[in-house]
Amino acid sequence: MRNFLKQASAGAMLAGLVLALSALLPSMASAQTVDQIISRGKLLVAIDTTTPPYGFLDANLKPTGFDIEVAYKMGEALGVPVEFVTVTSPGRIPALLTKQVDAVISIFSITPARAIQIDYSIPYAGQSAVVIAPKSTAIKGVADLVGKKVGLTRGTGEDGLLTAAAAANPGIEILRFDDYSSLLQAMVSGQIDAMGGGDYGEIYLKKARSGDAFEQKYILKTFYFGIGVAKGNENLRQWVNTWLFTMKTDGILEQLSMKYRNQPLPPLPVF
Repeated sequence: MRNFLKQASAGAMLAGLVLALSALLPSMASAQTVDQIISRGKLLVAIDTTTPPYGFLDANLKPTGFDIEVAYKMGEALGVPVEFVTVTSPGRIPALLTKQVDAVISIFSITPARAIQIDYSIPYAGQSAVVIAPKSTAIKGVADLVGKKVGLTRGTGEDGLLTAAAAANPGIEILRFDDYSSLLQAMVSGQIDAMGGGDYGEIYLKKARSGDAFEQKYILKTFYFGIGVAKGNENLRQWVNTWLFTMKTDGILEQLSMKYRNQPLPPLPVF
């Protein structure tokens, strides 16, 4: 019996050790380096196809848009094809944490909170987050949102800003949607009174149920987009920064902006 207990105890200790080592494996595993990506023969990129003009599906249901073309050009620079993994806004960070992808290129606003979990490249694009509503709806600032339903895409920059505004101004009802197309439909159908979104995009081409056009009401904040990589993957991040620098100085990012956004890029800061 004593031998049995000793064996059982030893077995439990071994099992505990295995579990502990298993828990450490994700953090011990080396992130994908540039050489490893090239050796593997493909670049894995997370994208969102519900965010025109950055990511959407064309008439043949193939991904296209500003972010998509940036991803293709990144693959070209590495000399490998690109394989896309489609995610929604809340799924961008998990895609990196679970090592499903090498990079996230999906209007990924650079914020200190996100940078705790993942690493960012220098900015490659930017836009202002704004409050949007029908022209006939009188909204000049946050106080005018009290008593209204405000729609947001979950996990976006405007989600954080308007959630904080709602906490400070009781009476603002926040409704969250998992993707931009669902938010857009809610706005057009009249399910919500206003929405947080970008300073350009598909919403401005549509009409409200009343027949009103949509317009920007006020700016929340200007956000800058970076390419997300796994935390600690300095090899890939430094390569991406170098590549983006050449994309910017060669005028390629500006060309893509005019092609998909129909306007020049804002001045892009570096860090």
